[in-house]
Amino acid sequence: MTKRAAKRFMREGNLDAEQFAPDTKVRRMNVHGAGINNGWSPANEERDQSYVKTIKPKSEGQAALMAAIDEKNLVLALGPAGTGKTYLAIAKAVEALEAGKVGRIVLSRPAVEAGESIGFLPGDMEDKLAPYLRPLYDALTDRLSMKRVKALMAEGLIEIAPVGYMRGRTLNNAFVVIDEAQNCTYVQLKMLLTRLGWNSTMVVTGDPHQSDLLPGISGLADVADKFEAVETIQVVRLKDKDIVRHPLVAQMLGVL
Repeated sequence: MTKRAAKRFMREGNLDAEQFAPDTKVRRMNVHGAGINNGWSPANEERDQSYVKTIKPKSEGQAALMAAIDEKNLVLALGPAGTGKTYLAIAKAVEALEAGKVGRIVLSRPAVEAGESIGFLPGDMEDKLAPYLRPLYDALTDRLSMKRVKALMAEGLIEIAPVGYMRGRTLNNAFVVIDEAQNCTYVQLKMLLTRLGWNSTMVVTGDPHQSDLLPGISGLADVADKFEAVETIQVVRLKDKDIVRHPLVAQMLGVL
């Protein structure tokens, strides 16, 4: 392309096809379709963006859960799948960390397989635990970028650990989320709940009706029933009407 043709292209957005006739490997670009002459810029492009900065409740149950997290230091969120228990808890944790209300986020989840054994997992401890902790990573990266999550984890401001590594710790100045608590025994939950330290908030999420443990072993329902009488602890029970996933989820849970 000559200098004159290049200037014409920058000014008019049109290419002279005759200049490239001898070269069969070159094809003309549809510059009009690319938006060069249509005033396109990333700022005015209309596109869907799933991330929202401020989380808003989509049901009365979610509103009650968010209010309880703001008011209480220990909250138990019980409800069926799709009610946003884990997502809201982690969103509140990120919000507290960003606002400087806590110094770190601690996420814990029991490493229990969902009814089937996946066998031996190669790698170090983090590689072996990754499949069990993946839902927590998904919720975190939905609120923060993957790069930011990795940076915060490297600095120790976000920690993701299985239940088995929580014994003996005191979690001060932290926002603690215990996910999938229905897969914890009564003794495990007692151990986890007593990790709560000064200036800390703990949210325990789970569905007593979807435990992967043998019948009668899960301790979540018993702990929740006993905490109902404690005024300084809030037990939020979400219902099928609070499900925010596909409408079929609520219908399926109603008949299963």
